[in-house]
Formats: sequence, C-alpha cells, structure tokens
Amino acid sequence: MQILSRITLISLLFLSSINNLSAASSMAMGYSPKYQQNFKHFDYVNPAAKKGGQLTLTGFGTFDSFNPFVLKGISAGAVDLLMFESLTEKSLDEPFSVYGLLADDIQLAKNKLSVTYRINKKARFSDGTEITANDVKFSVDLLLSDKAHPQYRFYYADIKQIKVLDKYRIRFEFKKLNPELHLIIGDLPVFSKKWLGDTSFDKLTEVVPLTSGPYLVESYDLGKNIVYKRNPNYWAKDLPVRKGMYNYDKVVVKYYKDQTVALEAFKAGEFDFFSEFHSKRWARDHNGPKYDSGEIIKKTLKHKNNAGMQGFILNTRRQLFQDKRVRRAITLAMDFEWSNSHLFYNQYTRCESFFSNSELAATGLPEGAELKLLNQYREQLPAALFNSQWSAPSTQKPSSLRQNLRQAKQLLKQAGWTIQNGRLANQQGQPFRFEALLIQKGFERIIAPFARNLKRLGIEVSYRTVDASLYRRRVDGFEFDMVVSSFPASQSPGNELFNMFYSTAADKKGSRNLPGIKDPVVDALIEKIVSSENREDLITATRALDRVLLFGEYMVPNWYINIHRIAYRSELAMPETLPLYYDPENWMIKSGWLK
Repeated sequence: MQILSRITLISLLFLSSINNLSAASSMAMGYSPKYQQNFKHFDYVNPAAKKGGQLTLTGFGTFDSFNPFVLKGISAGAVDLLMFESLTEKSLDEPFSVYGLLADDIQLAKNKLSVTYRINKKARFSDGTEITANDVKFSVDLLLSDKAHPQYRFYYADIKQIKVLDKYRIRFEFKKLNPELHLIIGDLPVFSKKWLGDTSFDKLTEVVPLTSGPYLVESYDLGKNIVYKRNPNYWAKDLPVRKGMYNYDKVVVKYYKDQTVALEAFKAGEFDFFSEFHSKRWARDHNGPKYDSGEIIKKTLKHKNNAGMQGFILNTRRQLFQDKRVRRAITLAMDFEWSNSHLFYNQYTRCESFFSNSELAATGLPEGAELKLLNQYREQLPAALFNSQWSAPSTQKPSSLRQNLRQAKQLLKQAGWTIQNGRLANQQGQPFRFEALLIQKGFERIIAPFARNLKRLGIEVSYRTVDASLYRRRVDGFEFDMVVSSFPASQSPGNELFNMFYSTAADKKGSRNLPGIKDPVVDALIEKIVSSENREDLITATRALDRVLLFGEYMVPNWYINIHRIAYRSELAMPETLPLYYDPENWMIKSGWLK
C-alpha cells in the first residue's frame, strides 16, 4: 500500500495544510490557492444576500432528458448546475483551484500515482440518505462505462482502478503520472443508486434525478419548461463554498424555439435575465420604454475567460476537405473585417488562437522552450510554422478580398480544382459543393456573404438551419460538411484536450473532435500538456499545440469578445465583486438574488 501524505509541491501544485478534520481542503495547479483553510466565503458572492423569490430564465430549443451525462437526448437547462454536486467546487477567480464540497479531505500519494478523497460525513442526498464512498465508486463506474457520454472515458482515461477504503474514503489509482488528474477527479458528480433503479444508464433520461444539490424538480412540461425549488434541507448550505449562493426559492427555465422571439418575451416580462450573444440584437434591439425607465438594465461585464476558438469547422472525414490547401482556400474567402463592420457593429476581435484572450496563445515565431519542443517534430511539421506566424486572412489595407481570392484560386488549382464549364470541379469532373449546418437562423445572415465570396471561387455552398434535436444528432454522428462550433478553453487546459483534438476521439461519436483531427504531433503535444509538472511547461506546450492546430487549417476562425453582454430586470441584484472566469447566467443563478 502506498504511503499517503499531505504535501506542498513548490512550483508544481499546492495542497493547503489540512488535518483529518479539515472541512475545506484546497488544491491548485501550479500556484498556491487564494483561499486558505479558514476562509468564510468566496469574494465574488454576497454572504448576506437575501433569500427568496423566483428567477426565471430562458432555454433555447427544447429538452427531453434529465440526464446530462449520456449521449442520448438534450438535458434540461441548469439541471447539472442546480442538482448534481461534485466532490469539489472550482473557484471562479483563480485559473484552477478546487475546494472541498462532497469531499472534505484530499490526500495525494507521495509518488503522485493515486489520490484519496474523504467524503464529508454530513453529505446527504435529497431524500436524507447518507452519501458514502460506495456511492462515489458507483457513479464513477457509470461515467467510465460505455453507457455514459464518451467524453468521460477520454477525460479520465488515466484512472487505473478505484478502491473503496472504508465508508467515507475512496482511492483513485493512476496508470501514469498525470499532474492534473487528482484535481479534475473533483469534478465527478455523485449519483444515487435509487435514481438508476433497474434502468440502463444510457436510457435513464425521463426519470427525475435523486441528487445532493441545492434544488429539487418541482414540476416540468417536457420540452417546454422546468421549475426547480430550493431544498430547505440542503446539507451544504453552510459550507464556505456555498455561502451566499443559490439564493432563489425557485428557478424556472422556459424554452423558446427562436432567440428573437425569446428577446421579445423578455421585454414583455416573461423571464428575468438575458445573456446576449448577437451583436445586432445588442446594438439595435435591446431598447424600449422598459430600458429607458430602468425597469430593464442593460450592462456589459468584464471577464478574463479564455475565449478559446469559434469558427466554421470543416469535416476532414469528408474527401472534399482532406487537402489542407483546400481548407486554407476556404478560409481566404472569409472577409471578417466586412462582417465586423456591416454585421457586428465592430464589437468583435478575430480569433487567431485556440486559446484566444489568454497567455496560452501562440504569438510571433516559436522561440526558447517552445522552439526546443517543436524541433522534436520538425520533420513532421510545415516549414512555415518555424519561419512565419500563422494569421487569419485580412482585408485591411494593403490586403484586400480580391487579393485573398486570387491566392485561394492558386491553392485550389494546386489541389486539382479548376473551372470546368463555368464551375469549379476536380479531375473527375465532380463539382465543389457542400452544406453548412446551422442551429440558429440568425447565423444565416452571417454565412450568406461568406457563401457569396466562395461562389466567386466557383464553390457552391448551401446552408440549412435545423432544430436542436436534429442538430445534436448530426453533430454527434459527424454527419455534416461544415458546422459553426467552438472549442472552449480553460485557464489550465489538460485532459479535456483528448476529447477535442486527440486522434482516437476522431472516430468516437459524441466527441468534441469535430474536424476529425488525426495528427501524431497534436497527440504528442496534448500528452505533454497533460503531463506538465509546472505552469511554465504547461504554457510552453499549450502554445506549441496552438501553433500546430492553426497551421493545420481545420476551421475558418470566427471571432470573440472579452465582455459579457447582459440585460436583466432591476429587481435582480448581483455581488459588487466580479469573478475573473465565469459564465454570466450561471453566475447569476449561483450568486444573484432578488432585492
């Protein structure tokens, strides 16, 4: 048996000093946690927030499931946030720090090949039954089985085995060193066996879950709305990680098929909070008497979120997109500057990194430690990666769309595509045509000018907007040519990258590897990131990965914004101190209150 000890790893990770009775153990990746053992609450909450009232939110499309952990179905809005609790709680004002929730003590082995979590003896499911180490093992076994969403098997692939040590302690043993694995295990939700019953987990969709979170399901109309009520017997309400949180008696989610309709419903008072993602609506439609009177407040909130990458993803499983020159040619037809000026009211910045708005983004030419790392794969990488910085095409002077399209034509010609009988075709005479799959009708006005530019190259593009259920099925099954999607990124990327970019994820339905990337250099760099033992090595490897992905031309980059745009009823209140890394709606659910 390995000897366990509570340790401080200088410049690697920090495990705060705790004892066997610790109620809020904490760990961080590469730095010391901000909040020490005796902290009372997070800075971005109001511990004196008023309890009571109802918060009504909007959901987009529909829902047909209460189980967010399986591939099948679309889960109810906020069900994971309000009902399912995990072993630890992440801090929103630190890159990657966790604090005890269901677990009150965490012990990392000296050789870092196992971690032991101790369950808080006060932890209870909503029916009053105690949560034990056996419940944790039951839940993790489910998530790692083929009955759960495949993302969990990628995320936790380095867990070798799980052992229940006693009623409250459970040990996770690792296949190899994985410096963040003991931290991300804290994300694991814990289920009650009563919820599963005799139903297979992948078919457990319409049974209301029995959980340990702050809310219960009061009522629902499947696909239309769901009402959550605060559990008066919530076991964790006095923990430091829950002080000032979950202040509403009820949280209601109403579903709308169309965001424009939802905005009008918001103005009419049908719900309380609107997080806006469309520049045109923000600039032109968030106005009216209720805005003028102050009944509705329109505000921007600063954040330091890693913006990741959003774009038009090209499915390289399709023969049409397997040549990188073709993918670059398509990218050259995107006129971001025109779109930003004419469609987006100059609100956006072009994505030029898979880790936009962060220190993890690759800049300039590779040098120092990053160059040394990339040199290991020089023969497998394009020479341009070492002597030029990747950049998204621009139409700012002295460049122009015409110049970009001329370059695109040359690339297409090199790839075997020429104009034949007035249309672009390959050597077999097959025309260059594809479909863009959309989930929001509002995106049609954005893709239309892009499609017109592609038509000038002889490329025929159709676009189709489908409902949320069909969209989910087609994307999960990789049944698309081009789709608008994003790769969200954290301040401390790690195991989630296996699901996004690793070769084995390309053939796993439901994975986030939508482009179908299969690149041994990408695989090696992901493994390097995951095994990084300090922040400096992680940054170096992430920048190298960013550079390789960019030169792979897997998607046409879109744009990002470094503020949140929100509108809300004046009766809502929020803490004065903002977190650094957050989703505004989730933060309002967790930290807001009614005046």
